[in-house]
Amino acid sequence: MKPLLQSEIATCLGRALEEDIGSGDVTTAAIVAAGAVLRGNIVARQAGVIAGLDVAEQVFRLLDKEMEFNVLAGESSVVESNTTVAKLSGSARALLTGERTALNFLNRMSGIATLTRRFVDAVAHTQATILDTRKTAPGLRTLDKLAVIRGGGRNHRIGLYDMILIKDNHIDFAGSLEKAVARVRTSGTSLELEVEARTLADVQTALNLGVDRILLDNMSVELIREAVQLSAGRVRLEASGNITLENVRDIAETGVDFISVGALTHSAKSFDASLEWVS
Repeated sequence: MKPLLQSEIATCLGRALEEDIGSGDVTTAAIVAAGAVLRGNIVARQAGVIAGLDVAEQVFRLLDKEMEFNVLAGESSVVESNTTVAKLSGSARALLTGERTALNFLNRMSGIATLTRRFVDAVAHTQATILDTRKTAPGLRTLDKLAVIRGGGRNHRIGLYDMILIKDNHIDFAGSLEKAVARVRTSGTSLELEVEARTLADVQTALNLGVDRILLDNMSVELIREAVQLSAGRVRLEASGNITLENVRDIAETGVDFISVGALTHSAKSFDASLEWVS
């Protein structure tokens, strides 16, 4: 991982542990001897894509630096149900205290990666790239977007700071798409410029303005196909809004370059993995 990314993840993990442990794990402290050692296996209880074992390991290492953590399934790998994906051993107190937090991260990330892979596979025969959105869990964007990458998708904007995206509210505020683009261009930014188009007329206007990318907002498959024909490869097109596994193939086959799917991070079902203790 890049140093900045690693720093952001460490902050997330520290905050999660603080939230869960608070003044101390009173149950474990009362029952488990300080020097006790425990061994366990992390087992995937369903088929899917594994993401976040390294994050789970970091959770445990924050509580026990000497813990042994042996990964048996690499990041982004596809596993079958009842597969042991990691073996670990160390301080019983640390492992019991960190179990829920570690699994929360692992299961969320693997759920996102698994759903992302389903979308990616559905459009693999086309040129379309599956993107995520900013519809992430507050405070967990770094990990949510990392899980999308590990599922085979790509990140759209990380935040509001790394790309210009003129949406309908910006257009309405400025008075027109032309005025909104003009204000951006006089602001001095050199960031990539994408605009939202709600109609084919908006698409034509955006093409005339020479923007970098056009987001086709909640358009039907038929309208998306017409937009692709209208653009004729002059600008990259992104389909967005109400994208599902049922319609993503048809949308990809229109010839769009990108398909952004909010569901990757806001509606992914938690992966089923558990920690089984070994006597």
